[in-house]
Amino acid sequence: MHPRVSLSELCSWNWTLDEDLAFYEQAGITTIGASLVKLEAAGWKQAAYRVRDTGLRVANLIGVGPFRLADRARWDEQRDRVRRALAIAEIVDAECLVLTTGPAGALTWEQAADEYEEAMDPILAEAKRTGVAIAVEHTNSLRVDVGFLHNLHDAVDLARRLGVGVCMETNACWAERNLAETIAAGVDTFRLVQVSDFAVGTLSTPNRLVPGDGDIPFSRVLGNVLDAGYQGVFDLELIGPKIEEEGYASACRRAVDNLGAMLESLGA
Repeated sequence: MHPRVSLSELCSWNWTLDEDLAFYEQAGITTIGASLVKLEAAGWKQAAYRVRDTGLRVANLIGVGPFRLADRARWDEQRDRVRRALAIAEIVDAECLVLTTGPAGALTWEQAADEYEEAMDPILAEAKRTGVAIAVEHTNSLRVDVGFLHNLHDAVDLARRLGVGVCMETNACWAERNLAETIAAGVDTFRLVQVSDFAVGTLSTPNRLVPGDGDIPFSRVLGNVLDAGYQGVFDLELIGPKIEEEGYASACRRAVDNLGAMLESLGA
């Protein structure tokens, strides 16, 4: 496995933690993205220590779920969930905790940013105390249910405002205007780069492909990221009907091999 490739547990969406860990051992997977939902389903504290004891490198922890920014009555409940994620991230030594912002609802973008900053303020103080890096993720514009960040440029802007990092989702930004310039200007905020492919003409989401099976020009996009000086992990996040149809084991193996070969060809 290429040392800069990570395989997210979301790639095996319907597998349990036990099934994931068995596959990682069999397939020689050494770096993963951990799923909060799967850890909670297995008893979060015990499961976190199990992951730690495997010796796996945990490049990120994901799956906290969105804040309901327009419903302040739920903020304490949602903050508690992020606090649990921080505790798990500490145990598994996750290199970052990836968060989506939550939907804006009827709020303007600017109002939603203000609300998110206020909602996250006590959480960011705790993250700083524990040493867990936070990364905000931008999402496909169809997913207004999970966030109001829909391009990399806005993610970098909000991250700088909050003093956190960015999770760059290549599937959601590969066709953006001035992408190379945005990457170069914002790479110092990048904590994770997510990778999956996309077939032009796809009208549903999530409907991702193994890198190399679709139309994203990875040599250019990943080349821009590497040329900008990014030193971190490229995390495979494969979700959708094509992955289910092929089967997790086959899709994950091909994805790890394909992404590793791409990175090698780019000198990483």
